[in-house]
Amino acid sequence: MSAVSFDYKALQGELGRAGYIADDTLAMALALAIGLRRPLLLEGETGVGKTEVAKALAAALGTRLIRLQCYEGLDANATLYEWNYQRQLLAIRAHERDQISADEIEHHIFSEDYLLRRPLLEAISQATPPVLLIDEIDRADEEFEAFLLEILSDFQVTIPELGTIRARSVPYVVLTSNGTRALSDALRRRCLYSYVDFPDEAKETAILRARLPGVDQRLGEQIVRFVQLLRRQELEKKPGIAETLDWANALMGLDFRSLAGDPAALQASLACLLKTEGDLKSMPAEVTARLVGKVA
Repeated sequence: MSAVSFDYKALQGELGRAGYIADDTLAMALALAIGLRRPLLLEGETGVGKTEVAKALAAALGTRLIRLQCYEGLDANATLYEWNYQRQLLAIRAHERDQISADEIEHHIFSEDYLLRRPLLEAISQATPPVLLIDEIDRADEEFEAFLLEILSDFQVTIPELGTIRARSVPYVVLTSNGTRALSDALRRRCLYSYVDFPDEAKETAILRARLPGVDQRLGEQIVRFVQLLRRQELEKKPGIAETLDWANALMGLDFRSLAGDPAALQASLACLLKTEGDLKSMPAEVTARLVGKVA
């Protein structure tokens, strides 16, 4: 078997051009997942940008992103296919008028023309390998996890009316988990792994500049320092990268040049960062002013 080349630096550059700043560890994990054709499991707290990794990867590879959002009670049928019953019913009525036999009607309506592909079947039906994002796998139950392992091993689906459908191409699979429940050892063994943490100040500043190139340099640095300090507070929900970007956008729209400019407006703008009543109450104006004093 010939060796596979893993140019993680080139991938890192492509991700950067897609607006995602990946460190060496994550870029290497993605490059290995691509080269080895293994699923990549990304774990980390809510808001660290795990979903954005898959979006940026699809953009970097110039391919389609197909997303399966997991939830409690998710079953195989919701992820594979269902029949378009309304179209089938209309076809049955039309063929009955044409006096076509029941067997011929059945053969016709249970064809791929009447098949509604859900994310897993859609992903293996593509001629060009897509990025398949299986988001928040920890929200699904263990039964679905076992079913998913089977799909990821064979990349084929059996539909009773049609037979076995094999993958036209093997997708690049990214799974994310917020750690709400323990994942099985079997799933972990099947995947490569990377932990995505909140970015440090330098990385978050780079992300902010990449996503909002029009932000004033001084204001951008203050925003990032403030958010970094805010995450060290006793909060129910730490603000993620998306919240940082929303806040920066809001402050630019409010014509801020410095966080020290308008205390009342700044306090009200924390609605972009804090998402629970408890967290808002834990950040009264005096606490906000103290944090601003450390960054402005």
